[in-house]
Amino acid sequence: KAIWDTYNKDEFDAKWNIVVTKAGLTDHPWLSSMFDLRESWVPAYVRQFFAAGISSSQRAKGSHGFFKQYISRRNSLMDFIIRFERALSHQREKKLVADHVDAFEVAQCLLPMPMNKQMATLYTRTMFQKFEQELIESTACFLELKTEDACKVVFNVSERKNWETRVAEVVYVKDSDHASRSCQRFEFVGIICKHILALFRRDQIEYMPEKYILKRWKKTAKCGLVSDANGKEIKDCADPGLLIKRSTMSRLASDVVEDALMSEEGCEVLSETLKSLQVKLKLLKDGPSNNEVGGSSSQTQYMKDPKRVRCKGRSKGVTGAKEKAMKRGIRHCRECGHIGHDRRQCPALNTP
Repeated sequence: KAIWDTYNKDEFDAKWNIVVTKAGLTDHPWLSSMFDLRESWVPAYVRQFFAAGISSSQRAKGSHGFFKQYISRRNSLMDFIIRFERALSHQREKKLVADHVDAFEVAQCLLPMPMNKQMATLYTRTMFQKFEQELIESTACFLELKTEDACKVVFNVSERKNWETRVAEVVYVKDSDHASRSCQRFEFVGIICKHILALFRRDQIEYMPEKYILKRWKKTAKCGLVSDANGKEIKDCADPGLLIKRSTMSRLASDVVEDALMSEEGCEVLSETLKSLQVKLKLLKDGPSNNEVGGSSSQTQYMKDPKRVRCKGRSKGVTGAKEKAMKRGIRHCRECGHIGHDRRQCPALNTP
């Protein structure tokens, strides 16, 4: 509670001293060293940095807890592979179901407020539930004007929870039209806290301002262009062969770099070789015969008929005209029964 339920540095230091003193661990060397490094791991000291509410070890703990549902140490190698693939397929299925729910369903609002309905249509189901919980808890917050000047207004927001009254400070800057709270929940997690929502309710702000809605929490977060560090659009590679070549060359380049780092001479040789190779590749890229990857060619390609493939087994021999005539049955006249003519040429019918 002293670590995760404190919003500022002074509050954490006070609670830490109370806990350590009660436990009689004031002179404990490990706890003293951890307290000296509190600026690196205590949330109250790093709330000014955006982390989406994720701790440094949460990703690993979440993965371990997820795979423990499918895998145990008693599994063989084959069982591990099967169970691992099953876990990934279940994870993908849950993700697809969540995307379907966000795309075609609207969450039911517990509070009939315009802001709540607005966020139900914008946020994903998970983030909307977190926002709605903050909105519900904001109804139990009370604001009191502390100070006001030409630049900003400061409010004390009191909240009674678990028979304990906690007071937070909300600052509203007039020039930038921005409200912030001492807990810095929006800067740290990306969701407006209940104290600022209480200020919005006091000022009769019915809809959430756009600057407080992060795109990463919207249903349309996956839509749009994806850019790299240089701002260029990242496109999918349509040719799987290019991925194989890239992987092979990357592995080869990594091995070469590792070998070159063993000596200063190796680093110099590799650096000079890479520079000359870079010049050659640039000339090759700028040459007239260069074809861009994924580009269209001006030459017309004609598709020929595929080669005929013989079926399995022994093929039939070529049948000659004589064999065909021998296999053909002898024709008889249907009128007189003789051979050599048919009914149309039968002499019996033509006889007067």
